[in-house]
Amino acid sequence: MAEQVSAPILEVEGLVVRYGTRTAVDGLSLAVRRGEIFGLLGPNGAGKTSTLSAVEGLLRPAAGGVRVVGRDAALEPLAVRALIGVQLQASSFQAELTLTEILRLYAGLYGLELPAGELSARLHRAGLDDEAGKRYKQTSGGQQQRFSLLVAMLHDPPLLLLDEPTSGLDPQARRQLWAQIERARGEGGSILLTTHSMEEASAVCDRVAIIDHGTLVALGTPAELVEQHRADPRVLRAAHGDVTLEDVFIGLTGDEIRD
Repeated sequence: MAEQVSAPILEVEGLVVRYGTRTAVDGLSLAVRRGEIFGLLGPNGAGKTSTLSAVEGLLRPAAGGVRVVGRDAALEPLAVRALIGVQLQASSFQAELTLTEILRLYAGLYGLELPAGELSARLHRAGLDDEAGKRYKQTSGGQQQRFSLLVAMLHDPPLLLLDEPTSGLDPQARRQLWAQIERARGEGGSILLTTHSMEEASAVCDRVAIIDHGTLVALGTPAELVEQHRADPRVLRAAHGDVTLEDVFIGLTGDEIRD
């Protein structure tokens, strides 16, 4: 008897996103498996943000579509948003409220009744016990990023979208957030994250997709992509010593700076 394979948590099929005459995403297809940490990599302007917006149901694609747990993001945007937790790159909460007060506020918005013990337990798992009574503005950048991820996970969504979650963090804070992302996966979540850090993609992601000009350039595990492209002349020109995922990324997308 053949082994059953569960349906992907996220399916992006032939996605096309246009802004006027400009095509931001051009026929992109990919799938995120259940329990997977999936990295979406690409230069600035490659279509990452537009893809995330389509997944969230914030825009209607010109063609193709997105399904989250089998639901169409364009046809059922509210239902899909309830299945997703979003941690934005520049998350900002009410500066004068304490972390506990913010958690209670967002729990209410989600229609959740979380007792004090449960709120404390969630803060503990995020390593924020000592900050529970602090105002948001009194916490560090790393603490704010961990708290933002905690809020995104508050309603136990099956899919988390993380937009450059460790941007601007020091190595210690970055490692702490990586551990929190791994715990989210361990608790049954699937994660789609964008990052410009090839170290992060290699350390955290099960698979990565490299996109450029709105199209899929490469897809696989970090190790697979290095192996598949190590002999590519473009990658060899970018390499300094052993070929890395960053060399593959630069070789396939070019070395020009994009704003």
